[in-house]
Amino acid sequence: MTQDPWAPVQPPAPPAGCAPAPQAAWPQPAAEPTTAWPQPAPVAAPAWQPAPGPAPAGAAPVLACDHLTKGYGSRLALSDVTFSVPAGRVVGLLGPNGSGKTTLIKLAAGLLTPTSGSVRVAGLEPGTQTKALLSYLPERPYFAPSMRVRECLAFFADFYADFDRVLAQDMLARLGVPADAPMSSLSKGTKEKVQLVLVMARHAALYLLDEPIGGVDPATRDYILDTIISQYHRDSTILISTHLIADVEPVLDDFVFLQYGTMVVHAPVAFVREQGYPSLDDYFRRAFRC
Repeated sequence: MTQDPWAPVQPPAPPAGCAPAPQAAWPQPAAEPTTAWPQPAPVAAPAWQPAPGPAPAGAAPVLACDHLTKGYGSRLALSDVTFSVPAGRVVGLLGPNGSGKTTLIKLAAGLLTPTSGSVRVAGLEPGTQTKALLSYLPERPYFAPSMRVRECLAFFADFYADFDRVLAQDMLARLGVPADAPMSSLSKGTKEKVQLVLVMARHAALYLLDEPIGGVDPATRDYILDTIISQYHRDSTILISTHLIADVEPVLDDFVFLQYGTMVVHAPVAFVREQGYPSLDDYFRRAFRC
C-alpha cells in the first residue's frame, strides 16, 4: 500500500542546525512509482485585473516610507526614501545591483532598523503585530537541508494562522515538487519554488518578494508570476524586487526605481509610455545605462 503523503507526521525540528526527530520508516512500494502530491484537476488560471483606484480616504497605506534612511558606518544603503503604496497594487521595486532594494524590503519586514526616518506597515511600526500582516520571501533559502517539503508546510502551518495548506499543496503539485523530498536534494530553482509557494499561500495584507524569479528557468517564470497574481487577495499589496524587468512588467501596476540608495521615481507603469518609452524595461535600460 502506498503511504498517504499527508498522513500526520511529527512536528519538524527547529531548522537551525538541529537533526530532525526520528521517524518511523515509510513503507516502500514494490515496483510502481508513487505520486507525492494529490493531483489537482486542471483549471484555467483566473484572468487578472488590476485593482481600481487608490485606498479609501482615511485608510492607512499598506506600506509607507517617510524619509527612510539606512546607513552602515559612513555608507548609506538607503537615503531619504519617501513613498507610499495603497491596498490592491502590484509594485515593482526596481534598480541595479546595490541600489538598496533588499535593504528596503528587510526594513519593511522588521529585520533591520532605520538609521532615520520611518517605515510603516498598515500604519504600524514593523514588529510583532506586522509579522501577522506581511508575508516575506527572502532572497536566499532558509529551511534546514534535512527538512522534507511536507515538513516545511507543517512548519508554516504552525507559525501562521493565515496559511492555506491545501492551496500550498495544490501549487506544489502543479510545479511537480515531491512532498517527501529533502530540501537538500532539490535544485536551487526548486527550493525557490517551494519558498514562493509557502509565502503566497498565506492570506497577508502585504507580500514582500525579494527576487522571486531570479533562480528559475525562463519557462517557469510565467507560471510563477501567474501564481503570484492569481493567488493573492485583491485587497492585498505585492512589492516585487527584481532586475528582470521585462518578465514582471506585464503584472505591475506601479514601480519604484532606486539608484545608489535614493528613489529616482515612483509612478504607474503607464508613466513610461507617456514619456515616450516603449516599455518599462526600455526605460530602465536607458536610465541606468553603464
